[in-house]
Amino acid sequence: MSFVVAFVLLVGICLWCARASHRVARMVLARHPVGADGLIPGAASIALPVAHGQHAVLLLHGFGDTPQSLAYLANDLHAHGYAVAAPLLPGHGRTLRAFAASSAEEWLVDARSALTTLRARHAHVGVVGLSMGGALAALLAADDPGVSALVLLAPYLRARPLVRSLARVHRVAGLIAPYVASGDDARSIHDPVERARALSYGAATPRLVAELVTLADRARHALPRITVPTLLVQSRDDNRLTAATAEHAIALLGAREKRLEWVRGCGHVLTVDYGRAQVSAMVAEWLDRWLHAPSSADAPRSHPMRA
Repeated sequence: MSFVVAFVLLVGICLWCARASHRVARMVLARHPVGADGLIPGAASIALPVAHGQHAVLLLHGFGDTPQSLAYLANDLHAHGYAVAAPLLPGHGRTLRAFAASSAEEWLVDARSALTTLRARHAHVGVVGLSMGGALAALLAADDPGVSALVLLAPYLRARPLVRSLARVHRVAGLIAPYVASGDDARSIHDPVERARALSYGAATPRLVAELVTLADRARHALPRITVPTLLVQSRDDNRLTAATAEHAIALLGAREKRLEWVRGCGHVLTVDYGRAQVSAMVAEWLDRWLHAPSSADAPRSHPMRA
């Protein structure tokens, strides 16, 4: 192949990627226009207080998503007697440009701040994280022994090879395609009604993908330092995470009390998909057991894994 032909092909590929990237940005804006407050309608933080309550739960949403993905769980836990906070993380629930300007460190700082606020108001606080929120929750629990219980819902702790490859070349990829689509929304939420209601961007920048991969690696390496009782829930049909990732994570966890639970018939975003009531029940049971326990040593032992 001559140099001229190769150059023309390269230019063509770059132009195609750039056009595809702009189409992604237009699609996100058309699907999720922001309101006068700069937020996508329905994407705001969730705060469900309980008067004089001693028990609270911090909920952390996933990458490119919003607290809307945790609304069912938040309401269920609040009805169960818990004060609930689900903050909208920096860059999320706004414009795609705002998302592109955010970083993993900002997400972690915001999550820590929300935990500090809850712990100042409540004697016992549990942390529940979905997907990337699970990675954030793991880091919080590893660094703060005051967390009473931890729940990891399909925690994003290891990126697949294709995602990791994009992260490695994100600087070059970002010059060619500023935005990339996730491409598997239908598999992430099987329920078509909930999939249509979802407020996730469904897109990111190559740099943000690299931020996510780095965050997942940090959280995975922090697992041995987690000593609080931990429940991990994952779908057998998860399109983003393998079963081996969940099994490896439960093995790495330093917690004496830990359990891996499986659900079926739903995708990665299991808090809104088919079977969400089962997931909520598992979370509530775990929090009831450990947030109300005098201490980990006094509470009954849990089974490490269930099929």
